[in-house]
Amino acid sequence: MVSSSRTLALTAATAVLVGTAGCAPQDEDPAPAPSATAASCTKEGLRTRTAGKLTVATDEPAYEPWFRENKPESGEGFEAAVAYAVAEKLGYARADVVWTRVKFDTAIAPGPKSFDFDINQFSITEERKRAVDFSAPYYLVRQTVIALKSSKIAGRKSLADLRDAKLGAQVGTTSYQAITDVIKPTAKPQVYNSNDDAKKALQNGQLDGLVVDLPTAFYITGAELTDATIVGQLPQVGAPEAFGLLLDKDSPLTSCVGGAVGQLAEAGTLKTLEQKWLAQVAGATELQ
Repeated sequence: MVSSSRTLALTAATAVLVGTAGCAPQDEDPAPAPSATAASCTKEGLRTRTAGKLTVATDEPAYEPWFRENKPESGEGFEAAVAYAVAEKLGYARADVVWTRVKFDTAIAPGPKSFDFDINQFSITEERKRAVDFSAPYYLVRQTVIALKSSKIAGRKSLADLRDAKLGAQVGTTSYQAITDVIKPTAKPQVYNSNDDAKKALQNGQLDGLVVDLPTAFYITGAELTDATIVGQLPQVGAPEAFGLLLDKDSPLTSCVGGAVGQLAEAGTLKTLEQKWLAQVAGATELQ
């Protein structure tokens, strides 16, 4: 059953997203990309890794609700659907899209990329923009704390209540940064190579709580760990956190890919995809 609070949150997020469709949040604008003509933003005009093909990357495994059953090529799941919508805007048929797998921390590291763009819940940050390019944002996100129902932090209502907790997150993510910058626990947060590793640590009692984005939190607690619960959302600090498609630094594709995302936002396509794939998650209490 869809929560009205979650639906309103998604609608509000999309409204902000449309307003920022041409660029990232104001204080996180990617470096200006060369202007692209309509002719250059077509399959025939784009300088992709393989002529006539669009190589799209994501992590291994690819998690729900962003991808269904770890099969991005199916187009099922929010990010899989967004990737194919961007490809279509650029003139690529589904058969022209080639998927590859790249670990999260490898994708955000400096250096040449093995893909045209990567979609994997990459938050747009100033630090990352020194190494990679980002498209316009396609989703606004909140970080969320989950815990086992038996955990000492289950049911806690404030950030102060979490300061003595053992917390963890996936390496290189803004979830980890949210722990250090927003919660500021007394114990050093634990870092894991993947959310799967982090979930195992939570199940084994090595963590009191795990920080992930809100849709992932609802999927984990609703479908994967039935003995887990959402403690609450972390407050937004500064500009809204936004996911963007990741490209090689100074990629010749950045302007066209960003423009395609912006067009999808303005047309309401991103809102429709959110409602289809993410609206089943309900709202969560905000920790103050």
